[in-house]
Amino acid sequence: MAFVVAAIWKAKPGEEGRIEEVIRTMTPLSRAEPENIYYQAQVSPEDPTKFFLYEQYTSPQAYEDHKATEHFQKHVFGYAIEYLEAREVATYETIDV
Repeated sequence: MAFVVAAIWKAKPGEEGRIEEVIRTMTPLSRAEPENIYYQAQVSPEDPTKFFLYEQYTSPQAYEDHKATEHFQKHVFGYAIEYLEAREVATYETIDV
């Protein structure tokens, strides 16, 4: 079983470049975390201000640890939040067969 995070970030008008920059910074840092299984960001082809982040961690605690990292605190809470119009986060658990 993996703990899945599906996040949708909606950049404020004109701020999509800043958000993409944060995502490009966060992706390799997040992928390097020991409990990260998968981390991939997407941008909507119809709306360049809308980003979809799909992440998998080994456990809910691993996701909490991700949010507590220095890079998350600096780049997401300390910077990106200011340039987002909306942010939605949903969590799931995989159904392993």
